[in-house]
Amino acid sequence: MGGKIFVDCSTIDPATSLAVGKAVTTSHTIDPPKFYDAPVSGGTPGAEKATLTFMVGAAADDPTFPLLKEIFSYMGTSINATGGPSLGLAAKLSNNYLSGMIALATSEAMNLGMRLGLDPKVLSDCFKTSSGGSWVNSTVNPVPGVCPEAVTSRGYEGGFKVQLMKKDMTLAIEAAQQVGAKLVLGDSGLAAYSAAADDPHCRDRDSRVVYRWLGGIEPEVKK
Repeated sequence: MGGKIFVDCSTIDPATSLAVGKAVTTSHTIDPPKFYDAPVSGGTPGAEKATLTFMVGAAADDPTFPLLKEIFSYMGTSINATGGPSLGLAAKLSNNYLSGMIALATSEAMNLGMRLGLDPKVLSDCFKTSSGGSWVNSTVNPVPGVCPEAVTSRGYEGGFKVQLMKKDMTLAIEAAQQVGAKLVLGDSGLAAYSAAADDPHCRDRDSRVVYRWLGGIEPEVKK
């Protein structure tokens, strides 16, 4: 292991990553190995298109970062040095907490607007040029048919499973409790994803299936 570089792309709790990193880096006194957390974002589409985002637990001036950046560039287009050990995970958990909340809020808003009589594509277009716009709305809108190429228009098959969103939301909330960060929406969001993960009509499907769990109207998608 001496002199080797170890990279962990898992999404786990920062404390565990720090413990593993310490065990790795102290395993050899001569030419000690290096360890980096480097969780990714972008899902299956990002992996297939090599457009993933890497959040690397390293300082920008870390001598190893240029090498890591070169390697990750084969799989991603955005490689971010987050500052130091476990901070890649801190960024990933913060991102997934935000992403999950945006997806849930978009699902609620789409369901509201449609039940008030709006066409889902018209409503989504309104969001795109208004303050409610987001990557979720424009790229993977929870309503089937709004984004024809998205997993949400294929019965929510594939993508980022709702159980994984439940897991990441749990990790984010636990991390917030450890550092005293107040999360007003956290418990409600976790409850929604937990219920969706336990629902047989939603389990094992993309996390945006939370729209189905809400009882959202699902237009028929033309094949």
